[in-house]
Amino acid sequence: MALPLAQIEDIHPDLWRASQLASARARTVASGYEALDAELPGHGWPTGSLSEILLQQPGCGELRLLKSALGAATKRSVMLLQPPHTLQPTAFSWWGLNVENIRVLSPSSNADALWAAEQILRAGTVGTLLFWQQHIRPEALRRLQLSAQRSETLFFLFRPIAAASSTSPAPLRIALEAVKGGLNISFVKRRGPHRDQPVFVPLSPSPVLLNRNAPLDRRSSAAPAHRELLPDVAHASA
Repeated sequence: MALPLAQIEDIHPDLWRASQLASARARTVASGYEALDAELPGHGWPTGSLSEILLQQPGCGELRLLKSALGAATKRSVMLLQPPHTLQPTAFSWWGLNVENIRVLSPSSNADALWAAEQILRAGTVGTLLFWQQHIRPEALRRLQLSAQRSETLFFLFRPIAAASSTSPAPLRIALEAVKGGLNISFVKRRGPHRDQPVFVPLSPSPVLLNRNAPLDRRSSAAPAHRELLPDVAHASA
């Protein structure tokens, strides 16, 4: 009599079949978009892990994409580390977020910002960490992933779209393209099969005034009305 075949997940939780999405070891947070959740391993954003969001330009809709996840996380503190623009409290309030639990930290150097990110993850007191970085070395990425694994923090690292061609220890890497009515989301890396076609996520426009002084990326195909420039949260120290 043949013995039953062992399930891949029973051998080790980090193993999965190439034809299937991996099941998440840690808790996940629903994205708020059914089509996107269906393509995310564990059917949501992973906690205790580094997730990369690659942008054509800051303010293309990344915060509105995370609005539902931030709403679920604002019972604990949300830390925005080195955002490229100032932020507007009324925007977060309009989204139904608890502004009192949102903090912004802008270190004077990239080295200080990386150190701060590691300390925030290791402390484990922040529910969500959003971190913007233009240039980051591979060893720094590895340290961030190790620090994230020791926490239950929802952690997103925003990088330029050009970083898609470089390697990264992040289990989840997605690229955003601003299009009419929302975002096209491409999976650069995930624990599951390769997907050729992007996932479209509809986004409603923000009611706050755009920061018209922010530079625009002329290479983007999105119309100016659909480019989300980050709204104006007073800076506060951690």
